[in-house]
Amino acid sequence: MTTALSKIILDTDPGGDDIFALLWLLSLVRQGLADLLAITTTGGNVVAPRTFASASQVLDLVGFSAIEIGRGVEPSTGDRADASHIHGNDGMGNLSASLPAPSQQFERARYSDEILIDRLQTHPGEITLVAIGPLSNLAAAEAKRPGILRLAREIVVMGGAFFTPGNVAPQGEFNIWFNPEAAATVLHSRRDIVMLPLDVTRQLIFTPAMAQAIGQPQPESRLAQFLSNLTDFMVATSLSYRETLGQTGFLVHDAATLGYLFYPELFWFQRAQVRVETQGWSLGQTAIDRRPLAKTDANAWVALGVEKTLFFTHLVQDLQYLVGHL
Repeated sequence: MTTALSKIILDTDPGGDDIFALLWLLSLVRQGLADLLAITTTGGNVVAPRTFASASQVLDLVGFSAIEIGRGVEPSTGDRADASHIHGNDGMGNLSASLPAPSQQFERARYSDEILIDRLQTHPGEITLVAIGPLSNLAAAEAKRPGILRLAREIVVMGGAFFTPGNVAPQGEFNIWFNPEAAATVLHSRRDIVMLPLDVTRQLIFTPAMAQAIGQPQPESRLAQFLSNLTDFMVATSLSYRETLGQTGFLVHDAATLGYLFYPELFWFQRAQVRVETQGWSLGQTAIDRRPLAKTDANAWVALGVEKTLFFTHLVQDLQYLVGHL
């Protein structure tokens, strides 16, 4: 969990739910509760140049253009498909044309793994890495500088599925499945990875009424309109792919990481040894040893429960603050 003015790097592949997580974090920055050192983008929900552009557009929209954005490394993921069918071709509900043009350019940016190495070496033991996309950048940094991830204060990952089915494969959650080798590298890098898996995030259904409440301070503002339109798009695709079992809403998977960091009392965890399947029919599966034996080689804390009503109370109130303080 965080302390006041915690230094954070957000590793992300925007994505509708990534955008809600990013905006929640930016609200906490504006409230003086966090220091966002950089955003390291990666390919995943859509291709790397597009995730970079989306991150820049969101920062520009709310007045944080000075935050450095990293360009994603190019992982070897074969023919694994992205999630543009869920998030839109631009990753943001096909709404990118309604936002400011990105002020930062992909071709001129530093690579994300270089930023991670630089910042972790500069601030050892101080930075929380919040990883809400495939773990390609973190694994690339670890491969280039073995042991670098141990310099993070904490690593918080949205990923995995333990006692629930996968969302992109029978046992695979998207972020882990997209680059399981990278996930395995990160999980082997230290013994205290915090994981927010589908077991928890499938409970976090964001509704159009919540989007309307967020926009109340300035309902005609560009941010309020963007969030409302993005919500409508995400709800439509979520219903189409039966992600919410017919409930009108969409799953804000990635926002769970911010909920844990700033409101940790909302979650409960199991200590576990997590392993990742990197091949075959169960590609991307995250598994834990559930036998009643002593676990002397645990490497993670896995969230298995959440107080969802209070989670959304905090999310809505913090995003209201951002809308009201543009």
